[in-house]
Amino acid sequence: MNEAVTGSGNGEPPRKRRRGTLHRRTVNRLRDMIFEGDIKPGERVTEIALSERLGVSRTPLREAVRVLAGEGLLEPLPKRGARVARLTAERIDELFPVMGALEALAGELACRHITAKEIAAIRVLHQQMAIHHARRELDPYFRLNQQIHESIMMATRNPTLFRIYLGLAGRVRHARKAANISQARWDEAMDEHARIFAALERRDGAALAQLLKRHLLKKQEALRDSARRIDGGKN
Repeated sequence: MNEAVTGSGNGEPPRKRRRGTLHRRTVNRLRDMIFEGDIKPGERVTEIALSERLGVSRTPLREAVRVLAGEGLLEPLPKRGARVARLTAERIDELFPVMGALEALAGELACRHITAKEIAAIRVLHQQMAIHHARRELDPYFRLNQQIHESIMMATRNPTLFRIYLGLAGRVRHARKAANISQARWDEAMDEHARIFAALERRDGAALAQLLKRHLLKKQEALRDSARRIDGGKN
């Protein structure tokens, strides 16, 4: 097929550009629905229902399902749409050691490259997160928590590390939201974040690497326990 340039800056025909934009928008919206808990882990979704909900035809929706299945967020069901993947205890034990190694590396690199302006921005996020913790506002706490970890990743100046981490973190984000986190674990996590920020502020890469890895291992334990409770309740 001959795809002639039709006045576009990137050499793509306008129809193809529009199709690509719709595809990306559909993928992003469906991913956000999963991340925000609008579609729960284990919940089955049909093409018809999602098409109506997103206001798109079934073709870009099928493409979006394929992309998110590749990311591990959806599980296609033959002739029955798809369902949001549940994070099993076994899957958690597979993912988190890799994420822990990435977080530790990020701590070391971030302390080498982070600027005073970036540290100040993370300080603001940390202070806002502490306010939501004190108010027991879990959703905004989680959003700021995510922003802090992503800000540290960005400070590594390593796009490859950042991209791989986001791909893995996305697979557990919806499970974290669905898990029942005890107040004791939440308080402990807030204390851990205080130590993480202190190490970042003094640019202690070795300490930050250990703190980030230990923090992730605590998340792993909490999510594993939650996954086992859910699996046990279904037996």
